[in-house]
Order: sequence, then C-alpha cells, then structure tokens
Amino acid sequence: MNNVEEQKNKKILEIPGNLFPRRLDTCLPVAKSAHGIFIEDENQKKYMDASGGAVVVNAGHGREKIAKAIYDQILSHDYIHPTMFTTRSAEMLATALAKKAPGDINRFYFLSGGSEANEAAIKLARQIHIENGNETKYRLVGRWKSYHGLTLGSLAAMGRTSFKTYFTPLLKENLHIPAPYCYRCSYGLEYPSCRLRCALALDEIIENAGSKTISAFIAETIPGATIAACIPPKEYLNTIVEICHSHNVILILDEVMCGMGRTGEWFAYNHFDIIPDIVTLGKGLAGGVMPLSAFGVKEAHFNTIKNNSGAFVHGGTFSHHPVAAAGGLALFEILEQEKLVQRVKRKGKILGELLKKHLLPLTQVGDIRGKGFFWGIEIVKDKKTKMPFKHSLNIAENIWKDLFQKGYLVYKSTGLAGIDGDALIIAPPYIIEDEELEMLVQAIKSAFIKFFN
Repeated sequence: MNNVEEQKNKKILEIPGNLFPRRLDTCLPVAKSAHGIFIEDENQKKYMDASGGAVVVNAGHGREKIAKAIYDQILSHDYIHPTMFTTRSAEMLATALAKKAPGDINRFYFLSGGSEANEAAIKLARQIHIENGNETKYRLVGRWKSYHGLTLGSLAAMGRTSFKTYFTPLLKENLHIPAPYCYRCSYGLEYPSCRLRCALALDEIIENAGSKTISAFIAETIPGATIAACIPPKEYLNTIVEICHSHNVILILDEVMCGMGRTGEWFAYNHFDIIPDIVTLGKGLAGGVMPLSAFGVKEAHFNTIKNNSGAFVHGGTFSHHPVAAAGGLALFEILEQEKLVQRVKRKGKILGELLKKHLLPLTQVGDIRGKGFFWGIEIVKDKKTKMPFKHSLNIAENIWKDLFQKGYLVYKSTGLAGIDGDALIIAPPYIIEDEELEMLVQAIKSAFIKFFN
C-alpha cells in the first residue's frame, strides 16, 4: 500500500465549526447546563463535577447570588479603567481578602488569570529590590515539578519540563530545586531523618549562585497539578522562610489552585504558621464564574513601591475589573455566610478517610495524600518499588475516560516520575454531600478494578 492509500484509509478526526478547541484528539460533548455539583450535556447526560473543572468551582455551579451581582455591576458601571477610577467592588473584595489573610498581607492587585498573577508577582519582587537599592537581585528560584502558568515568565518559573520544551528558546533561564515530594524523594531519603534536605537545597543554590543576585523564590504552598496535592512536611515552609529572610529573598507562594478554602483554610499557608511576602490567587477566587486572579503583598512592600517610584511598573486593560471583582465578592460572601471553608475542613477528613479505606488497598494505588477537598491518588505499576507506569500507556487518561463515560469528572496529573507516572486529583465543590462523596469514591474504585483486572 502506497502513502496516498495509507492517508485515505487513515481515520482523521473532523473538528466541526471554527473553534480552535483545547483538545484536538476528540470531539467533546456540548455542555447544556450546570447546577450544584452537576453538569448536563445536550444529550441529557449528567456528570458529577468532582474536580470543579480544573480545581476551580468551589461554591457549586449556577449560583444566583453571583449572577445577580455581576448583572447589577454591569448595569451600574461595567468597564472602568483602573488608572482613572477605583470601584467599590474591587475595593471591597480587596478588604475582604485582607481580613482573611494571616499576617500583614494587606494589599491585593486584581488580574484575569493565575499565570498573570504569578508573572506580576515575579515582576513586583524585582521592583521591590530595585526600590530598596538592590539592583543586582534579579534571578528567580523555583522548584522542579511545579506549575505556575503558561505565559512566558510563569512558564520559565515552572518546573514541569514537558510544558517548557517547545518554548525553551523563548524562556529566561531560572534556577530550580527539588520539590518536597516525600513519596519520591529526589535525594532517596525519608522524612524526618532527611532533615528537610529538599528545603536546605534552597540555601545551597542561593549560596552557589550568589545571594546578591537572587530576587525571589516561588513555590506552590501545596503542589497541585504536577504532583497531585502533595502536602509538604509542616516544618518545610518554616525552613524556607528562614532561608529567604537570611538572604533577603522574597518568598512568593502560589495558591492559585490550593487557595480560597480548598484545603480547609482561606489561605493554605495558614496550615504552616508562616507568612509569605507575596501570595497569588486565581481559579476559585471567583469560583470559575469570571476570569479573576490576584496577588496579595505585605504592607511594607507596598509602601516601598508607593514611597519610592510611586507606581508598580505593570498594568493591564482588564486589571481591577469591576464586574469580575463583583463576581469574586459575591462568591466570597457565599463562602463566608454558608461557612463553606469550615465545611471543607470537616468534610475533607471524611473524603480522605473514604479514599484511603476503599482505594489504598488496591494494588495499583501507591499513595493517597491531601487536605480538605484537595486530594491526590498516585497510580503505580509496583507498590513496593513505587515503579510508575510508562507515559506511553496513558494510564491516567484511560481511567479518566472510563470515569467520564460513567458521569464522573476528575482531574489528571501525569509526569510525576520524570516523564512517567500518573495520578488523579479529586477536588469537588464545597457543597458536595456525604452520600455523593461515597458514590464518587465507589465509582473511582470500580474504574480501577475494571481497568487493572
């Protein structure tokens, strides 16, 4: 058979319409409606949204309070340029967040997405050093197995190699240290006898690179998409803070995925009794209803900018957007009035117990870790050696497909062990009921048994 005949016989996926979709390998069902924790497609099939999309939907779909707040804001005043006016919705949301943020994280700057928030935070750290007369501080340290977004600055900061390879020539070279991934320790050690070698690596790399050149260290408070809700040892971040302070390095904590109550605290760093210099938020900041993100910064750093150059050298057409802020404020009020963050702390323990009880005994489940409504299930070929499945087998993708067909949405994580390794992330809306948690865990268990037996 010649090449022409091969091409004719080869099945080519026809993508209808003119949309450039996120997935090019399949035709997706069309969503028709979404309410509570369920999404319904045009064929009347219902799906339990057990990952909140991409760990975004926290108060549930279809909240009338948020819809009304956005509607009222549009009719009142929709687009207002933030260099010309301030707006009550942005001011009130910033104040609400500042009241919940532990320590003196008092100033919040609003943007459209997590990538933007992280990139702005990196730029802010650099400007703070310049204003303080430390112009040699320009280099950034991140962690391997991290995710901070896909704009060029955030992409350069992240440590997920597969996302960076295509664009390496475009990226600024940054420094990286191993993640606090105890299940697969980069040093082959075990906690606590490791004496937090992965945290001490920060001090080592700063010393080797020259502390006078290091501007900031960026890290997810609780790593999410790349190593599936991997909780660091409690002392880890305390050690990181001490190292940053000793070298005058600004600590940026990325809580785009793990913030806004996802772990049972408004800010995930509250679990560790530390205060970063800058914290970033996104995803659940408006519950997925509007594109909204933010960074929060210590008052002292804000004053450094204000009292020197008088302006953060940054901007954006849609920053401080009053309609997005109105949606975020309404979502904040729902979380507070319905005590949903406290609910996550309580119900998260139930979810964790269910996952460990029903899934951990399975041969291919190597580890289950998490906090609140943010849990990871790591899939392995050999439980004793922690050997992962090869990337080419698409294990997480195939289990995800089975669950999707059954009407359950979870989140995939791959590349946990080099390019190999698989995990699922469970991150449901905060309103999910106990019986629905049970249904979800049983569905996951059934998918594992079906796939591996």
